[in-house]
Amino acid sequence: MTEIEPLSEADAANEMMRLAKAIAHHNRLYHADDSPEISDADYDALVRRNNALEEAFPHLIRADSPNKLVGAAVEASPLAKVTHAQRMMSLDNAFADDDVAEFVARVRRFLNLPEEAAVGLTAEDKIDGLSCSLRYEQGVLVQAATRGDGSVGEDVTPNVRTISDIPEKLAGDAPDVFEIRGEIYMAKADFAALNAAQQKAEAKVFANPRNAAAGSLRQKDASVTAARPLRFLAHGWGEVSAVPAANQYDMMRLIESWGVPVSPLLGRFDSVADVLAHYRAIETRRAELPYDIDGVVYKVDRLDWQARLGFVAKAPRWAIAHKFPAERAQTTLEAIDIQVGRTGKLTPVGRLTPVTVGGVVVSNVTLHNRDEIGRLGVRPGDRVVVQRAGDVIPQVVENLTRDEARDPYVFPDHCPVCGSEAVAAEGEVDVRCTGGLICGAQKFERLRHFVSRGALDIEGLGEKSIAEFLELGWLDKGPADVFRLHEHRDELLAREGWKEKSVDNLFAAIEAKRQPDAARLLFGLGIRHVGAVTARDLLKRLVTLPALRMAVEQMNEMYRLEDGTRIPAPANYFEIDGVGTAVNEALRDFFHEPHNRALWDDLLSEVSPPPFVVETRASEVSGMTVVFTGKLETMSRDEAKAQAEALGAKAAGSVSAKTDLVVAGPGAGSKLKQAAALGIRVIDEADWAAIVAAAG
Repeated sequence: MTEIEPLSEADAANEMMRLAKAIAHHNRLYHADDSPEISDADYDALVRRNNALEEAFPHLIRADSPNKLVGAAVEASPLAKVTHAQRMMSLDNAFADDDVAEFVARVRRFLNLPEEAAVGLTAEDKIDGLSCSLRYEQGVLVQAATRGDGSVGEDVTPNVRTISDIPEKLAGDAPDVFEIRGEIYMAKADFAALNAAQQKAEAKVFANPRNAAAGSLRQKDASVTAARPLRFLAHGWGEVSAVPAANQYDMMRLIESWGVPVSPLLGRFDSVADVLAHYRAIETRRAELPYDIDGVVYKVDRLDWQARLGFVAKAPRWAIAHKFPAERAQTTLEAIDIQVGRTGKLTPVGRLTPVTVGGVVVSNVTLHNRDEIGRLGVRPGDRVVVQRAGDVIPQVVENLTRDEARDPYVFPDHCPVCGSEAVAAEGEVDVRCTGGLICGAQKFERLRHFVSRGALDIEGLGEKSIAEFLELGWLDKGPADVFRLHEHRDELLAREGWKEKSVDNLFAAIEAKRQPDAARLLFGLGIRHVGAVTARDLLKRLVTLPALRMAVEQMNEMYRLEDGTRIPAPANYFEIDGVGTAVNEALRDFFHEPHNRALWDDLLSEVSPPPFVVETRASEVSGMTVVFTGKLETMSRDEAKAQAEALGAKAAGSVSAKTDLVVAGPGAGSKLKQAAALGIRVIDEADWAAIVAAAG
């Protein structure tokens, strides 16, 4: 059994829930959206952790366990869905030589073979492409489909017919029905040429060959696919009416004889030592191969043994993928630039002397955050080791010259875009600009939030309009400018896409918010840690926005040393449940900045929010403490808490002996167990909706 640190069942169940959600999220990004946001290595680490927990706590294995799922479900797609006659499985992974030896040992144990019995294996390079199944009937291609979630994929038949590697009719005598399975991919040279052409045409540039292949194949218009240089390599088969060979290797050579390409590196071996030698040989040649690979796949050669071995939930027992470690190279860190994201996060980006890593030229690398720079001790001029983790995200893994006598890199304490203070909240590693709505890097996202449904909810002022008005300079001073847009009426009517009715409707929607709900207005300002519920909690206590500002300024004065240094205010300063140190400091940071105070005054010169009053109605939960846990499917967590408040209940974040009711959605973990242990009533989201409806 894999070693697991001491862990309670509740903690294990909670972590397994989080892992299931995270892995499903990354599966969807990789398989369905072709836009992975983490490396293969990081993804594999999540899977290994989940496997270790399932091994240690088998009675907690979830219905949505990653080990029961393949790929990602086909959701919103312009392509028709195809149900596979035989499920397209995934592969288990090996990361070390010992894993491969254990794989062969498991095969022997399952088949009850003597320890000295030879287990013949095929070995071939694992192409980093898009899985595809080609169905031939009477030797003629009748359907092509992507893997999807293993059971249902997308029909890409017209697109596949444009790929020259894939024959319309098989050569030779193929069985009546034969599904050939393999990988659609794009060669490295073709990928480079495509991206150069895309860049020249100012079109989308693809992140890597796999994304390019997937995006090119999954097109509604097959002419787009035809213009892209896609290729195919077969690695197996699905539904067949007959299998004309007795082993994997001979069957693959037969498929090759029918005119379908197979890997030129496919071999057959009789020992673990031999397949590992082949793995090393392929790894050595990896950079010079014309296509991207991320490992070597081993399969039991005898087909009768494959049939006996069968499958586990999502993978065959007779095959395993031996993944390569991430590729590395040395180069010089020339500079560290700071990028400011839409939420104000300052992200350091390393500019490198360009270096080829795994066949790809790398010139930029993320340094993640201030703490990562400190951990690596990197400074401009250092020699560093760069790794393309999982061939997706370049990262610095080692600083070769950290001991050289040079001043350390000083992370900025002011935003390079707007000059506002940049701070890290207590317990957080990310440094963020406090400029908010006045920061050019954040302005669009902040204004979009300000007018969104949860905040001021100004109908007709969407992302496109905000972007247009920002470009025209009409929103330069911040949210107060929204209420001055009427000054540009004639200019707006002269612009394409704006008619008198749409302009009048927009201005009417804006004017209707001149007396906005104070909590919504506060939430709309996007102050860190001040969400919709916290904004309501603050104003329930302080009633008006001027009173809130005065309270924050008093807090600043009370907790300031003579030299001007601020000291943390007590977590219970506002005497509000759930409003603690993080909120205190966020409010102090906001009002500490002169430009934020000016923005606040400017906004309140345009709007007049009335005193905040909480209107409650009698209900069966009045006076109760309610906890929401798990995933809510028809509303946000903030909306649910606001409903509880309107019904005279208190929404708490944790279960205790004082809790009266728990509303549990899918994926509820430790809180649900605590409720059961304490004998607390538990209902689902539909029951909660009925309580809300009954209260009118």
